[in-house]
Amino acid sequence: MRFCDKNNSTMIKRFFLYGIIGWSMEIVWTGFYSLLSGHMALEAYTSLWMFFIYGSAVFLEPLHDIIRNWNLVLRGIIWVVIIWGIEYSTGKLLLELLHVYPWQYFGKFAVEGIVRLDYAPAWFVAGLLFERMHGILDRLRIN
Repeated sequence: MRFCDKNNSTMIKRFFLYGIIGWSMEIVWTGFYSLLSGHMALEAYTSLWMFFIYGSAVFLEPLHDIIRNWNLVLRGIIWVVIIWGIEYSTGKLLLELLHVYPWQYFGKFAVEGIVRLDYAPAWFVAGLLFERMHGILDRLRIN
């Protein structure tokens, strides 16, 4: 199913699914980080803003349709760059408008506290996972 063929109802359903999946991935990621840091409570966290940011993955479906048959490594690199762009622009926007960091990164690989360059492998995998989700939604005809 092509993006332009999707109606508003389909996009809203997929927006919610991507938002929930993104939230879930972030909870697992931060909980796993707690474990690695020795915090046995396995505290995990996210921001409500992240639901909308992850949900906006629905707007990347047309790009996935275009690059679907490209080399896996090239696709992963494309997703890293796009995710960094989204992460930076939404983080900057929330900081400018609301004066809040929905996330804040520290360390030598942090860019303005908004993007971490050393997260490239995680974003590489996340981009490919969202591709899979898009494929599953199309096969299940979630519309």
